[in-house]
Amino acid sequence: MESTRESFNPWSVVNVVFHHLAAQGLHPILGGADPGGPAADLLRAMGIEPAPEGDRQVGENVKRHLAEIRAAMFEEQDS
Repeated sequence: MESTRESFNPWSVVNVVFHHLAAQGLHPILGGADPGGPAADLLRAMGIEPAPEGDRQVGENVKRHLAEIRAAMFEEQDS
């Protein structure tokens, strides 16, 4: 049996996600709450798998991990 794939206008998905997050009190304000997690959860509930390269939180985690590695390496060199 062949599976059918749904396609969505990306702006329609953005609109749905934005209104959903705003209803939860999450607003895109500089320095405010990060709506990334709830937005990804909503997309998954809609059957859409968010792309990791578009997730700011993934990028921040990578940067934090690299900083930890650099700190560990420089501490070893200084000892």
